[in-house]
Amino acid sequence: MSTNPVTLGVFLVLFVTVALLGLLGARWRAGDLSQLTEWGLGGRSFGTLITWFLLGGDLYTAYTFIAVPALMAGAGAAGFFAVPYATLMYPVLFIAFPRLWSVARRHGYVTAADFVAGRYGHRGLALAIALTGLVAVMPYIALQLVGMQVVIAALGLNYAVALPLVGNVSIPLLVAFMVMAAFTYTSGLRGTALIAVVKDILVYITVLAAIIFIPSELGGYGKVFAAVDPKLLLLPRGTADNLGPGFAYVTLSLGSLLALFLYPHSVTGLLSSSSRHVIRRNAIILPAYSVALALIALLGYMALAAGVKTMPEYAAGFKSFGASFAVPALFLHMFPAWFAGIAFAAIAIGALMPASIMAIACGNLFTRNIFRGFIAPDCAPATEARVAKFIAFAAQLGALFFVLELKTTYAIQLQLLGGIWICQTLPSVLLGLYVRLNPAALLAGLAAGVGSGTWMVAQLKFASSTYPLHFFGLTIPCYAAVSALTLNLLLAFALTPLFNAMSRGSDETVAADYV
Repeated sequence: MSTNPVTLGVFLVLFVTVALLGLLGARWRAGDLSQLTEWGLGGRSFGTLITWFLLGGDLYTAYTFIAVPALMAGAGAAGFFAVPYATLMYPVLFIAFPRLWSVARRHGYVTAADFVAGRYGHRGLALAIALTGLVAVMPYIALQLVGMQVVIAALGLNYAVALPLVGNVSIPLLVAFMVMAAFTYTSGLRGTALIAVVKDILVYITVLAAIIFIPSELGGYGKVFAAVDPKLLLLPRGTADNLGPGFAYVTLSLGSLLALFLYPHSVTGLLSSSSRHVIRRNAIILPAYSVALALIALLGYMALAAGVKTMPEYAAGFKSFGASFAVPALFLHMFPAWFAGIAFAAIAIGALMPASIMAIACGNLFTRNIFRGFIAPDCAPATEARVAKFIAFAAQLGALFFVLELKTTYAIQLQLLGGIWICQTLPSVLLGLYVRLNPAALLAGLAAGVGSGTWMVAQLKFASSTYPLHFFGLTIPCYAAVSALTLNLLLAFALTPLFNAMSRGSDETVAADYV
């Protein structure tokens, strides 16, 4: 695919500007970045507006911009599940997570595993929560780099260099990786927050232009929907012996909304807030992103209406990226060259920003709950911060290696499993904000939930996360995370009385810490 100089020029100007902002983040609201809470949580100082940009940029990533429309174009209405779950999760955020912020601030917790260690006095459970978070978030970082690869392909930047061990590497992808690693290491969460502001502004500009300009070029929304196969507009109905795709849709939304704010990067964004009231305000205003997500999803139908599969732009990227190239091909075909540059910058920056906070979350988790928890419990604060920075870089490097050496489908499959795994931390973290089950029972439930969820997806050959359950002749298609979480909770509650008879563990928190 040839490079349009106008598109590339606009993209480069915006990308370089954002890179400089990220590097200058260390000087914004200057703090001692040799302290983990300053580097990894921005000094717990972000107000309502910055937290809004940070959480929005954290939750709605470049891969969201690409994958949700691609899913809508391929699977139809089933792909719209991301919109209701992204809306329904905000009441959970409003009610529960200010409690996590309060207890974390009172005791100096940096991660959810810190809270678990303090709440239950059980190092094994805290380690299991930390490892679950690390394993769940790593594929997420890789998918952001996949999103960056899609943009690079759309720009026609097919320049590569041969490196030892990994072979040919895209030079633009390598440059983007080095920029991300540099501002993450030097500026921490401050640099990420600054980039989030620019990223979200560009995303809103792109989405608003797309939903107005593209349908007008296609003859209006009526013609857009008329061009879509009716089978893609509605979910098939269930039958007397099968609850059908509608039930699967509901469970997929439920499991996703329960898991989203349990991811380490989401917790990092929440704990960087300056007060519990900031979190509540954001629970009220963050649904604006859900509106944007609904509009982004419609790009999948616009791609179908525009006949994107017959476009040369789509054919050029299809071999490598499949349906994920539908939105870039649509932008290349429908937008003026200069605005395509803005749109691609929005997607690319939408990859750098969440990948950065995810890497920071990995650094926080490893340092607090593995290095300090088991290797060097008496390490100095400056050592703690240095280790976190190194692990953040290692996480980004690992994601790059994953993208270069393994198939994209592996990253997608692992991210699919990651959502199931992180959902199993709910009894220890989210439920732990209200009730205290026995830590050994929680550990048993976590193991059962992770094991059963993984088994279900493996039985489906990693092609889907909806596993059919069979009860008395009735087939119930259910999101594996919800089925596994049900088993997890049943075990945790059933075993708590038994294990309490042997040991309850200690709890360093008190009721007043949560308000």
